[in-house]
Amino acid sequence: MKAIGRALILAGAALLAGCMVGPDYKRPEVATPAAFKEATDGWQPARPRDDIARGDWWSVYNDPILDGLERQVVVSNQNVRAAEAAYRQARAVIEQTRANLYPVIDLNASSTTSGGEPLKKTTTQYTLGPSLSWIVDLWGRIRRAIESNTATAQATAADLASVQLAAQAALASSYFALRAQDELKNLLEATAVNDDKALQIVRNQYAAGVAARADVISAETQLLSVQAQAVNAGVQRAQLEHAIAVLIGRPPAEVSITPAPLAQNIPDIPAGLPSALLERRPDIASAERKMAAANAQIGVATAAWFPNLTLSASTEFTSSVLGRLLQASNNIWSFGPLLAETVFDAGARSAAVEQARANYDETVAAYRQTVLTAFQQVEDQLSALRILARQAELENAVVASAHKAEQLVLNQYKGGIVPYSSVLTAETTTLSNEQTALAVRQSRFLASVALIEALGGGWDASQLQVSETARAGP
Repeated sequence: MKAIGRALILAGAALLAGCMVGPDYKRPEVATPAAFKEATDGWQPARPRDDIARGDWWSVYNDPILDGLERQVVVSNQNVRAAEAAYRQARAVIEQTRANLYPVIDLNASSTTSGGEPLKKTTTQYTLGPSLSWIVDLWGRIRRAIESNTATAQATAADLASVQLAAQAALASSYFALRAQDELKNLLEATAVNDDKALQIVRNQYAAGVAARADVISAETQLLSVQAQAVNAGVQRAQLEHAIAVLIGRPPAEVSITPAPLAQNIPDIPAGLPSALLERRPDIASAERKMAAANAQIGVATAAWFPNLTLSASTEFTSSVLGRLLQASNNIWSFGPLLAETVFDAGARSAAVEQARANYDETVAAYRQTVLTAFQQVEDQLSALRILARQAELENAVVASAHKAEQLVLNQYKGGIVPYSSVLTAETTTLSNEQTALAVRQSRFLASVALIEALGGGWDASQLQVSETARAGP
């Protein structure tokens, strides 16, 4: 049996040196602009020392609390765990397909008892022996399938990176929105303190007979309104805190984040060159690997046009006496090839090849659309950051001016020059402008997170590691 097996392996190895039908994969061309349209005003291409850090991209914000939360995403986020399990499944499929390159060895044992009138007596026949069967990958059908499954596993690895990046970006966005709510509450509480002081002034003037009762009621209403807004700010904060808890894979009841204001400075984020997106975006990498997988499936479908060669061998001991079963005189062996070819299938193979080619064309279109969408997302966030930066400058100037106007109107009211309604208008204007300035700052942080996500978050295609042994033959 060893000699037969060795002969089969040598024969199969020689046959495997033959051709692999189907087209070899070549990445399709995709139009790439020389530079981002919006990266023209202060934005520079990334240099090796100022590029987004791989992995811990959120460290650019220099926030220890955010760092601690982000590190829990990969470990505990359930969507990430599900994507990781899908990746392990894809790797297992490679090994399952690769096993088809090797012979299958079975060990058979049986005991058959026969009887009936012609035999005159009951007889028992015992058999024991191994059998070997090998479907030789003469035309590369199995190797193309391995190629396809390997590319699919790499696409799944990129999908895992996409899920991780999306969860990390969602966490960062929720975190900055939560900090904006913290600052909004501080702003409203500080405004309420000032409104309370204004109320005391109005009450004193009313007691002195120089202010109307309506002014007191208006001042009280203003104070209560701001206090109510401060309370309401806690609703969204609580929901954001709950969302963060889920993103790190923990029940909301177990997560409490100490209030703190939103940071003032937005980090500089180099946009790099558009061509870098082809290697830095995991969704683009996934789409490209799906093209490779679909291309290999054309070869799998094409191989069905060619005959299948099966090499088989067996050796068997058979005897009617169990004690004599393993004697050499009871051994029977067989060896032989089987060549099978489908003669007529009513066009099924032609349709399968056409389906595989159409599927490949679909993945090419999906790949190019993914690239275009990536360019759009980067351009969107670059323009958002540029425009919001200018708006922030103007809003800060408006807030400063509103504070001065509010103080002037309050002094005029104290001097009896203007009615209290003017004070209320000035206070409302100041608070509204401060809220707008805060919203713009929050939007800038969210746009910076979205830009990092659009740039791939420091990921690159070299991280697609799938065992190269899956590509090899026996």
